[in-house]
Amino acid sequence: MNMLRSPTPAHPAQKPPAYEEPGAAGRAGNRATGSSVLEPAHGNASERLGRHFGGRPPVLVFSLAVLAGYLLLVAAAIGLGFLLIDVLLPIHAIGHSDEAVNDWLAANRSSGLDDASYLGSSIGDIPFIPALVIAVAVGAAIMRRWRIFAFVVGAILIEVATYRVTSLVVHRDRPAVPRLDKLPVDQSYPSGHVAASIVVYVGLALLISSHLRSGTLKALLWAFAILLPLAVAASRMYRGMHHPLDASAGVLIGLAAIAIALFATRAAVEAARVRSGESRT
Repeated sequence: MNMLRSPTPAHPAQKPPAYEEPGAAGRAGNRATGSSVLEPAHGNASERLGRHFGGRPPVLVFSLAVLAGYLLLVAAAIGLGFLLIDVLLPIHAIGHSDEAVNDWLAANRSSGLDDASYLGSSIGDIPFIPALVIAVAVGAAIMRRWRIFAFVVGAILIEVATYRVTSLVVHRDRPAVPRLDKLPVDQSYPSGHVAASIVVYVGLALLISSHLRSGTLKALLWAFAILLPLAVAASRMYRGMHHPLDASAGVLIGLAAIAIALFATRAAVEAARVRSGESRT
């Protein structure tokens, strides 16, 4: 699996002005300026790691970086959970405020808001999240854009694994309000829906915005990338499934998963470059 190059069609279709064609010239410019989101910037940690392990297969470099990042993230998520439960929540002002939000939301429910929250919750769960991940991963594999494939799949795997282990180790009951979803697991910390929505929507915004020249399109893209996870978080709290601090932890886990996958992909790109004997300009 070569994570450095992707074959360019002999006669690429003409793109609209807002799209930056990632052809040979574009890739050379990205290597020089570090403008591509999946391209390691000159002198940063991912480039140094890629150079250090340049004799190893890029897939191995990517896998080891993902594993190391995941272990650090899951340890941090568990530690934050115990800090929350044992230190912060016993403080009345924090614990009461965290519970009061759910109480207020439950007291102000309506049929219209119930339906809206169902949709808002769904965009952070099945079928939206798996469908988007599979579509992007399959499309990247077909086009042989292996760095995109690695980034997307790596980020969601890190998030899912972190959520599963953390929720098994750290136990916090869901809010003490009537719940609109029936789930067998009574685990409030952290919010997996929020974490997954951050990984998918913010991660896709990173990939797409790196090819956009229009500031207006970038602003619209990032507005959606931010608003969708916020809608998921608000919906999960409204439906009585998570406290605000649990949703906030989901945001942090999602952002960290993106950062780890980004670092690992960039390191693998540099390792592939070193292994192929290509020099940076």
